[in-house]
Amino acid sequence: MEAEDHFCSVFEKIQACMSMDNNAGQSIAEILMNRPHARNSLGKVFVNELFSALEQLRFDEKVRVVVFKSEVKGVFCAGADLKERAKMDDAEVGHFVKRLRNLMDEIAALPVPTIAAIDGYALGGGLEMALACDLRVAASSAKMGLIETTRGLLPGAGGTQRLPRCVGVGLAKELIFTGRQIDGQEAFSMGLVNHAVPQNEEGDAAYQRALTLAKEILPQVSMLFVLCISFLPSRLQVDIASGMAIEGMCYAQNIPTRDRQEGMAAFKEKRPPRFIGK
Repeated sequence: MEAEDHFCSVFEKIQACMSMDNNAGQSIAEILMNRPHARNSLGKVFVNELFSALEQLRFDEKVRVVVFKSEVKGVFCAGADLKERAKMDDAEVGHFVKRLRNLMDEIAALPVPTIAAIDGYALGGGLEMALACDLRVAASSAKMGLIETTRGLLPGAGGTQRLPRCVGVGLAKELIFTGRQIDGQEAFSMGLVNHAVPQNEEGDAAYQRALTLAKEILPQVSMLFVLCISFLPSRLQVDIASGMAIEGMCYAQNIPTRDRQEGMAAFKEKRPPRFIGK
């Protein structure tokens, strides 16, 4: 795996960078969040830059995995910028929360696997951002929670929908009703994160594990993979018969792809496949 800078777009608070490239020209991209004075809270500029970064990655054919990482030690994302929110009138609040919801939907709709590296606090909208990712890795000391009820609010950017799909309805209700914060190990035990790792001296243990996972995924991301992750959320929200029909549509689209042909040839020739995403 060789480092190769296809691009590194630097906004005020967000960077979208290619971090790794394999021999097939496929890359791991990183979205780096860096708003230290506000603990990566979701303000207007920060959210606009996240939209711009996502738009750039969505249309880059080399991107095969995206890792969301904080550059601020001890925090992933502290949630909404409540100081900024306090200056908004009711109409502005409604509009901005809708934009946050759209942001999380955009993350969930990225056509490649996404991984949230949670090395610190992921609260409110910060946890909703992590929930919008396909996979989550947390430091065992990280703190997570939908804490909106402790502020007289409700989760408004997908938390009420995505959390139950991770941990079950009963447990999700308990966490939302109480606004309780849990650590990475607790999150792992209830299925909220895929991996929990002891924090290291650098404070980036979750990122390091997420990067290892991304490297493991990278060679497997064929056109089949993209099709499957595109259909999977829809399949989980319908009855099993409809879900099987969606799966059938997905498989039918994969049959004529060059990636499927490459996979079969690699198996026959007893070598690793070289997928190109076509």
